[in-house]
Amino acid sequence: MGFLDMFVVALMPVLKVLLVTAVGLLLAMEKIDLLGPEARNYLNKIVFYVLSPSLLVSNLADTITYNSVVTLWFMPLNILLTFIIGSALGLVLIKITKTPEHLRGIVIGCCSAGNLGNLLLILVPAVCEQSNSPFGDSSTCSTNAVAYASLSMAVAAFYTWSYSYAVVSAYAIKSPEHKSTHSSEEAPDPSSDSCTEALLPSSYSQISEESSVQVELPLTNSGERTKMSFWKKIVQCVKSIMSKIDLKMVFAPSTIAAIIGFIFGIVSPIRKVLIDDSAPLHVIYTSAAFIGEAAIPCMTLIMGANLLKGLKRSEVNLLVIIGVVAVRNIFLPLLGIGVTKAAYHFGMAGSDSLYQFVLMLQYAVPPAFNV
Repeated sequence: MGFLDMFVVALMPVLKVLLVTAVGLLLAMEKIDLLGPEARNYLNKIVFYVLSPSLLVSNLADTITYNSVVTLWFMPLNILLTFIIGSALGLVLIKITKTPEHLRGIVIGCCSAGNLGNLLLILVPAVCEQSNSPFGDSSTCSTNAVAYASLSMAVAAFYTWSYSYAVVSAYAIKSPEHKSTHSSEEAPDPSSDSCTEALLPSSYSQISEESSVQVELPLTNSGERTKMSFWKKIVQCVKSIMSKIDLKMVFAPSTIAAIIGFIFGIVSPIRKVLIDDSAPLHVIYTSAAFIGEAAIPCMTLIMGANLLKGLKRSEVNLLVIIGVVAVRNIFLPLLGIGVTKAAYHFGMAGSDSLYQFVLMLQYAVPPAFNV
């Protein structure tokens, strides 16, 4: 396959995402106002509580079996590595750019949590459907692609709500400087939304004072902070974060849906009753799958609508934004290639080229929508 053919195969799925995102941006404009703040808020809730869980349950139940879980054991570990490496790069970034205290959690969250779910469900099957796909038979490739992307989405949902949410909460320190800056401004409209609006209702996105963690270094007798090594600081931060993990957020609807989907797919009697084509309760599965099909378009539209406010103004330093882009699109992918090659060398990544492609792709996606 020539370079031009490979470029076209890679371009088509990305172009699809960009077009749907552009539609969301247009619908959010004031002249059209079909995806204004209030509409996005309601659509967020529908996605968070209904569409995304339905997508996870139906895809996992259909594509994940006991044998596939055994075969794909390295993927959860690989996703964990993306979070750990991304967090380390995020810490380096906030040191270099001197990121304001109230934005450090967001920066680390964006560097660590990638869009490992719905974006892979768009990109990987679309690559398989191309006539010049390098992954063999399109039917087999598409089936495997959905299985890989579904497992990636389920594992990433757990890590996002358990790890990334805790990191953002831990760094959500309400500095007096930040408070005074916003108190002097006009009170915002309650229906207005943020350019970083997450795909969850406001009851989940509020971070209470009890859940925020202020990580301080121990003081010497003279009252001065002791100098600690970089790794000791990381260990101290991790301990503080782990002690403040909110189980309510860990077991968000998407996490519960992933657990149910695994059970339905792995347990053979349930699969025969619910999932197989001749199953007596197959209509329940098909109904869930039908609802879940709306999740990806809705999330992509919301992402495009959220971009509108960010394009108008942003309090985030341009250098920080460039740094996050560099971490997610340059440094993480390069490290991901090394990790995947090492995993293949030691026999942990299997022999399926599509599986290895997905493992590398998990290092090369933009930040998760939920961040």
